[in-house]
Order: sequence, then structure tokens, then C-alpha cells
Amino acid sequence: MNAYFNKIRSNKWLLSILALLPVGAFAAGPPQPSSLSFPVTQLMVVIIIFLLIAIVLLANVLVGAAKIKLQEEKEAIEKKKNNNTSVLMMIGVMSLLSLHAFGADNPTTTVAPANYGGLTPIGYFTLVGVVLLELLILLLLIYNIKFLLRKQRTAIAESEVATQLVHKPNAFKTWWANINRFKPIKEEAEIDLGHDYDGIRELDNRLPPWWLYGFYASIIFAGIYLVRYHVLHSAPLSKEELQISLAKAEAEKQAYLKASKANVDENTVKYLTDASDLEAGKQIFTTTCAACHLADGGGLVGPNLTDDYWLHGCSIKDIFKSITYGWPEKGMKSWKDDYSPLQIEQIASYVKSLHGTKPKTPKEPQGTLCTDQGAAPASGTDSTQKSAAAIQ
Repeated sequence: MNAYFNKIRSNKWLLSILALLPVGAFAAGPPQPSSLSFPVTQLMVVIIIFLLIAIVLLANVLVGAAKIKLQEEKEAIEKKKNNNTSVLMMIGVMSLLSLHAFGADNPTTTVAPANYGGLTPIGYFTLVGVVLLELLILLLLIYNIKFLLRKQRTAIAESEVATQLVHKPNAFKTWWANINRFKPIKEEAEIDLGHDYDGIRELDNRLPPWWLYGFYASIIFAGIYLVRYHVLHSAPLSKEELQISLAKAEAEKQAYLKASKANVDENTVKYLTDASDLEAGKQIFTTTCAACHLADGGGLVGPNLTDDYWLHGCSIKDIFKSITYGWPEKGMKSWKDDYSPLQIEQIASYVKSLHGTKPKTPKEPQGTLCTDQGAAPASGTDSTQKSAAAIQ
């Protein structure tokens, strides 16, 4: 008998059919009113069937998720599913089989009056217990599914974090892609215009943001420039800036020359008595002027520079002017392009210091007698003699 019952239990479809049939059909004797004839029993059976279907569906969902995400628990979950299915089917069969017993205490008598819609208290509470048990099983399945999903989300999050740590994107490449807004290669087909020139395809790409921003900035700059330079005239144009710069440079040059010792002309020249200035003048005179005036100033082609006769004046200003501008008609060139004003002042001072000296072969006097020696010391004075002696 036990083996026969186990065989029936192992057949799920047979159990389902038996559960729907009234138990009284298999009993001997005259037919008796079944417990399924009461509305309360029918309602309870419908609830039990729906809850059972929900349990089976949720169990299948749970088992399927476990198979995909938890392969290591496959055998345990399969076994649990089979056991749960068998238990649930047995609960349904037992509950339906108990309906006949709850319907009549004596098969030869009529159904005893009940207090719960035609059911005895034991039958009613048994059905309620089955419903509560199925609800509990549903809650457990829902909890397990939520637990499995939460575990899966945690694993996915950990995997993403690990992937980001292993494959951390290059910051420069990310910035470069953002500033240029490159279109992925797989999306280029959407913007392909269909024009191909020797393998070069024409794409309807947007201009890079940096190019657009630069273009917008150029427009703003051009507007500001136009208003400031051509409308309000609050700033000079390029040509005006050049003129201002040249004027400033000239003013700075004049200020420098005014404060510099080199700012010398025929009006401001002075007789230099310092030995270093006279020595510098002698060096230039020896290398440049001696060809015409001899090294001692006695004169050769040019006049004698040691006597009292001068062709163009004997003052320091006259000598400076003659050296600066020259006398081309008499063979004396201008030396302003060869020497600075300071150097010409040194040469003139040295020439002035030769007055009254005794050259070896003095040339005959030329010009007119010059008695006005200007700023130079008088001939024969101690300062002139000492300077000449120092140079000689």
C-alpha cells in the first residue's frame, strides 16, 4: 500500500487530477453531499490553487536565477525545488481528501450542521492553515529572490569598480575627446554624406567646440576693436602708435645726449685739459691727421698748427667745426661720420695744445694772425706747457 501511494505521489499530473475530483466518488454506498458543494470551501480551494500556481512560478524564477548566477548551488537548489513541489502537491491532495471527512461524520447519515459556511471547525481551520502556509512560502520565495537580486547588484557593482581600477581611462584622451567631440567609428554611418574621394569619405561632422569658441571670441574681439579704435577713438591706431613711439624715442635720445658727455657740437665744445682726453686725441691725430699735418703738427700738405696763423680761426670752436665739417675745397674732408662728437672734441683739444710748440720742420705761416685764442689758455702759460710736455 505504501509503495502504491508513493507511486501516485511521484506522478504530479495524476495528483492534480485526483485533487479536482470529489473524494465521495470513490466511497462505497449511496452518494453523500461533498464538502466542495459549500461556497466557502470552493472559495478556499480557488485561493489555494492560485497561491499554489504563484508558488510554482516564483519557485521557477528563483531556481532559474540561481542557475544563472549561482552555479555552485545548482544541485542544492534543484533538490529543494523537487522537495518543495512534492510537499506542496501533497498538501493540496491532503487538503482535498480531507474535505469529504469534514462533510459528514457518518456516510449513512446526512451532513451535520456546521458553523463555518457548512464546514466543521477542523475542516475550516485546515483550509485556512493551508492558505497561510502558502502565503508564508510566497513570502519566503519573494525574500529569497530579493536577496539574490541584491547579491547580484553588489557583485555587478564590485565588478565595475574593479574594471575601472584596472582599465582607468587616460585623462588626457578623455579631455581631448570631449573638447573635439569625436564621433565614434560605429556611428559614422549616420553622418556619412556618401561622397568618397580616393578613399576619403565626407562626413557631416560638427565643428569641434574649441574651434567654435575661438570663432565666437574673434567676433567679440572684432566688435570691441571696431568700437574702440574707429568709433570712440579711445586708443591710437597702428600708424599713430608708430608716430608716438618715434617721438618718445627721439625725446629719450635727446634727454640721453643732453645728460651725456658725448652731446657736443660747435656751440658747446670745450677745451679738454685732462691727460686722458689729450692722449686719446693724440692717438687719432697720429693715425689720421699726421699724413697732412705731420705728427708734431709742423704741417705738410696741411698748414702748420703750432704758430699763430690760422686759415679758419684759432678758437676751440673753430677747430672743432673745421674737423667736423671739413673744407672740401681745400682738401679737408668731414670727419663727423668717422668719429663721434666726443672724439672730435678730443682731437680739437689736442690740436689746440700744439700751439706754441717747436716742430722739427715747421711750415711757413698760412692764413691770418690769430690773437683771440678763445677758451684755450694763452700761449706760453704753465698749463699749456705742461699739457704739451705731457703729450710730447
